Amino acid sequence: MPDKVHKPAFASWGRYPVYDAAVLPLNWASDFPPSTLQLNGMLPVGMGRSYGDVCLLKDGTLLPTRGMDRLLHFDPQTGLLRCESGVTLAEILNFGVPRGWFLPVTPGTKYVTVGGAIANDIHGKNHHIAGTFGGHVRRFELVRSDGAAMLCSPTDNEDWYAATIGGLGLTGLITWAEVQLKPIVSRLIKYEGIQFRGLDEFIALSKASQHLEYTVSWIDCVSQGKNFARGIFMQGDHSEIPAPLPQSPEPKLVFPFDLPGFALNRASMSAFNSLYFHKQFKKQVVSLVDYEPFFYPLDKVLHWNRMYGKRGLLQFQCVVPWDNGKHAITEILKAITASGLASFLAVLKVFGDVKSPGMMSFPAPGITLALDFPIKPETSFPLFDRLASMTLEFGGRLYPAKDARMTAAQFQAFYPQWQQFARYRDPQISSSFWERVTGEWE
Repeated sequence: MPDKVHKPAFASWGRYPVYDAAVLPLNWASDFPPSTLQLNGMLPVGMGRSYGDVCLLKDGTLLPTRGMDRLLHFDPQTGLLRCESGVTLAEILNFGVPRGWFLPVTPGTKYVTVGGAIANDIHGKNHHIAGTFGGHVRRFELVRSDGAAMLCSPTDNEDWYAATIGGLGLTGLITWAEVQLKPIVSRLIKYEGIQFRGLDEFIALSKASQHLEYTVSWIDCVSQGKNFARGIFMQGDHSEIPAPLPQSPEPKLVFPFDLPGFALNRASMSAFNSLYFHKQFKKQVVSLVDYEPFFYPLDKVLHWNRMYGKRGLLQFQCVVPWDNGKHAITEILKAITASGLASFLAVLKVFGDVKSPGMMSFPAPGITLALDFPIKPETSFPLFDRLASMTLEFGGRLYPAKDARMTAAQFQAFYPQWQQFARYRDPQISSSFWERVTGEWE
């Protein structure tokens, strides 16, 4: 067992909140559970790409899993991959793409671990067809803090399987998992970008593209009047024309420093949004693009979260049901524009009705909106509190992996099954998020 390392802070991708924690890296499955009791609890963590405090444990012990990065078995005929939980999606792509296999579901960054992908039951541009990442995890080993190990799948320990997928890392340590990859013959994506003006056009485009695998939209959340809710609808499928399948080059660009707080203001973001909307000279653009810029446009710049300044950023992601989705998103966008804050990383898409196997999974049929904001406590905190209340009012819910603000009452309303899930939580494992939203701090 490696020695515990005391660090002044372990930050999430949003760099808020910041808590002291001890760090005890895991390099082998046998490193868990630790040989000595961890005071104030412990929490397995991956790359720390969650935005809020689901990967933090104030004054506790964090157990980074990146040392558990081995590929254990691969069937080249079926695409079934078994790997340790610290393997990243980037490493799976580097291995799988040259062999003609791709991720079944991927979020907007490839720098997340398999364990983190399961714990947060990540989703992507193809939710309406493929559902969540957890739906493609055939089985995994879960080890509890008392050393008990169990094999979990839809037919073995299925209740633990359901609790662990989307279970925020709280049920134990996933040591390895089997993920079903999907075949491809090219790195290229058949891409189509369509400008839209207003939510009616967005909804119509979404409904007309349900046969395509990937759909997502960038939306302007700053402009008002005739430009309110304008955006670019992006859709695509894997190319069916065979082409070379090399590995992706490692990113070389690095965001060098924290921008000053005044750099990201309404004027600068308004200018960016206008330029981004008009980057297409035509309403509709069709092209072949590499999968990297299509799925991971921000990954080409390392440490891009520094652009939000030293205070960090907050991300808001909600899903609201179809029956009042247009009205809900309209009111949420109006609240954002009225606040004086702005975001240039605003994503709008639809979730389908493919049910996740996870008990606590976030996606549900409807419209999902995700936005990043620089932290300005006097304005961003009240706005986020208001947006969470509006989401609850409209019958939606927030994504724990993106959250740093929802209250215990809001979480328990968003996820009424939380008490059932709590029966599966490992008694020695906790997180700052869990303590916040279950009222354990009160």
